Amino acid sequence: MPSPASSSYNLSFTAAPLRPELARIVAESYLATGDWDLAKERMISSNALQCRSASSAIRLERELRQRLRTLTHDQVVLIAHATAEDRAAIAWLAACKHIPFAFEFASEVLRDKLAVHDPVLRHSDYEAYVESKSLSHPELARLTVSSKSKVRQVLLRMLSEVGILTQGASLGAIQRPALSPAVVRAVTADSSKWLAGFLVPETEIFSR
Repeated sequence: MPSPASSSYNLSFTAAPLRPELARIVAESYLATGDWDLAKERMISSNALQCRSASSAIRLERELRQRLRTLTHDQVVLIAHATAEDRAAIAWLAACKHIPFAFEFASEVLRDKLAVHDPVLRHSDYEAYVESKSLSHPELARLTVSSKSKVRQVLLRMLSEVGILTQGASLGAIQRPALSPAVVRAVTADSSKWLAGFLVPETEIFSR
């Protein structure tokens, strides 16, 4: 069985940024049925995500469902019933768990930049990250120019939605998002390692 480091990246996440409000609908449907497949059928048949075409609805529902399926039951409940800010945080957690490319970018690049008091995300930071990961993930090098652009666009949109990236010079300003006690409990009850995706320093993670 391949190690996580050598497993291929999931780069099909461009079907949706975080879309926490839509993730809430998917979570509510699952909690109402207790079955992901049944929830999917109901979502598609009713066009619960309000997509313009059936193919768009299928792609969007599939991507959000795959992310939410990585969550614990308590985390799914939280995204279904919490505040808008907490929904965004749990939607980002789901993205981190389903998309290692996103989690590693946040934990290895953005968190490290904050640690050295460099809160500006530059084009060169992102390109250096992609280049370094391409050595062990050749699927990155195989992306077309348009696909590479879409991957970056959606990742940056996710970071903006969760409050990690704000308007600023170059690609934006990096900040550590404020997490509610409910979100922190939901994350740490699962695994504290995911706090790295919210730019929490290792010293704070180890102390939990």
